[in-house]
Amino acid sequence: MGDAAADLGGEAGVARLDGFLRRRFPEIVGAIAITRTAGGMSNPTFFLEAGGWSAVLRKQPGSVLVKSAHAIDREFRVMSALHGSAVPVPRPILYHADTDILDTPFYLMERLSGRVFDAYALPGLDPAERRACFLSMGRVMAAMHRFDWRAAGLADYGRPGNYFARQLKRWSELWERYDDGGNPHVDRLIGWLAARIPDSEALTLCHGDFRIANLMFHPTEPRVVGVLDWELSTLGHPLVDVGFNTQAWLLAPDENGGIRGLDLAALGIPPEEDYLDGYYREAGSPERLTAFHKAFAMFRAAVGSAGIAARGRGGNAVNDGAAEVGARLALAYARRGIELIEREG
Repeated sequence: MGDAAADLGGEAGVARLDGFLRRRFPEIVGAIAITRTAGGMSNPTFFLEAGGWSAVLRKQPGSVLVKSAHAIDREFRVMSALHGSAVPVPRPILYHADTDILDTPFYLMERLSGRVFDAYALPGLDPAERRACFLSMGRVMAAMHRFDWRAAGLADYGRPGNYFARQLKRWSELWERYDDGGNPHVDRLIGWLAARIPDSEALTLCHGDFRIANLMFHPTEPRVVGVLDWELSTLGHPLVDVGFNTQAWLLAPDENGGIRGLDLAALGIPPEEDYLDGYYREAGSPERLTAFHKAFAMFRAAVGSAGIAARGRGGNAVNDGAAEVGARLALAYARRGIELIEREG
């Protein structure tokens, strides 16, 4: 159990968790195996298994730098609202708000069976499977943006008004906290975006980090069976998700698994324009993605990556190497954002 035990508060934390689980799940028999999941830079996540019983545990990290970050209560709430809808999510099991077990709140959810890919190139698939996976991804994103959040009890899950104006202010303030002087491009992006905020109050449920690594695909079929990691979800403008999702076409393979420079036709990956046309049809979207939305996505990803680097420098990161990885990605995102705005003039 090693590293997992340390992340769960040591042997004492594991013992408290063991007792907690057995009291609530009498079907548990024998020792509970706990495995820390690979990947991820934010909320620690663990697989739990005992005989035929299994679950996923997701908790806040021990140190939270931003009050609104690592919002696992929001994750649990939105998945509870979505479960059973056209947006596939793991079945939420329970949320524990107290800090008496693991020193931070945590929740349990169903452990899905499927495949998670770190790269948009979807290694190991044939061209027809890749195309089908991309089309499924676009359909699920559209279903999320069509989801009736009012009827689902999520009317207070975000604020009305111009989402981009609020978010630009919030993420600019975060940048002031994370800026270590090594990324001169973000300030330029902020200035460009501030002068071009679109006048739109479209409001849908947004994931906030809708990318290939946060999707689970069926074990053998080319379709999404689970959307994961909802900590950044809110009510917002749908083109935020679309801009973030289509970063794939603008980023290189070593920039968080992008597909820029690859032979997309040979891989079976649709051109960005075709992918977007499919999304627009499915979502019934009257608005279209612009350079602003793409640049905003790059800006926010750069700041988010800088936050990971800051946690790494402070010794509060979930994974080793977070400081280096976060700083590298922050620079890559910001540079791609600058390329976008320079093409616009």
